[in-house]
Amino acid sequence: MSNMRISPAPHIQGKQNTRSLMRDVIIALMPALAVSICFFGWGTIIVTLTAILSCVLCEWLIQKFLLKEEPSIKDLSAIVTGLILAFNLPSNLSPLLVVLGSVVAIGVGKMTFGGLGNNPFNPALVGRVFMLISFPVQMTTWPKPTGFFTSIDAVTGATPLAIMKEGLANGMTVQEITAANPDSFSYIQMLFGQIGGSLGEISTLALLIGFGYLLFRKVITWHIPITIFATIFVFAGLLHLADSAHFVDPLFHLLTGGIMLGAIYMATDYVTSPMTKKGMVIFGIGIGVVTIIIRAFGGYPEGISFAILFMNAFVPLINRHMKPKRFGEVKKNG
Repeated sequence: MSNMRISPAPHIQGKQNTRSLMRDVIIALMPALAVSICFFGWGTIIVTLTAILSCVLCEWLIQKFLLKEEPSIKDLSAIVTGLILAFNLPSNLSPLLVVLGSVVAIGVGKMTFGGLGNNPFNPALVGRVFMLISFPVQMTTWPKPTGFFTSIDAVTGATPLAIMKEGLANGMTVQEITAANPDSFSYIQMLFGQIGGSLGEISTLALLIGFGYLLFRKVITWHIPITIFATIFVFAGLLHLADSAHFVDPLFHLLTGGIMLGAIYMATDYVTSPMTKKGMVIFGIGIGVVTIIIRAFGGYPEGISFAILFMNAFVPLINRHMKPKRFGEVKKNG
């Protein structure tokens, strides 16, 4: 069957295709992966390779034997899903659980809806949230970054978000929690990666380098990430100004957890994000607001994953009401 599509003019032909876009995303994630390997060692390598291989194999098997169609693993999208899923996992997670999360990400989050281009939710986040709900202990046991030549069973500890959430729940103030855990709340360490967390939380700076590369290559636009950052900064800032004893400052929110990873690499997914710039801004505002609501008032210390999935569900509605003007359309007066 021919792959040629017929549509009315005008036609714009670009050099980018699915494979080139996915390749650029992989390149953009390499600085963060390198930093994660430096701090978490073999655990990072094992989790990442397991997730990638599992995602690729799962997609190939489903297309080959269930859907009876030509496998599309050459477009690199399964590799990107595996890489991003790995970035949402702790480096000491059992390979069996990584395989399970990969099967859910590809089998449920992607192929159930017909494959790339049809899935309403980000597949990597579907896998991550499934694992977080099903295996909360394993998914929240974070190894402390100590160096490459460390064993997989390294010393574990809580993330800054978890420490803050637990301290506030026990009646402590933000200032008391910070004073009791000075090493966990160093913004310099958060920026360069010396904090516990998932593979993709390890270095804000490395993720921002990848962000710059994606903007330079025009793989994504600034609208969704910057809107998320701005919304979180404003919302968290207002809460902090109202009650600094029980709400942390906005910079803490931006530098901790999965904000950078989620805003730059998951919320900007072409398939599950709005098509128009106005829609992207609305989408970003929604993610930022829901993230802070969960972090400040919810039961989970983190909220970006749930926020993105929540707003993914509104994308069809946003696209419907934020349609661009048709080519050649003349606005009617009155």
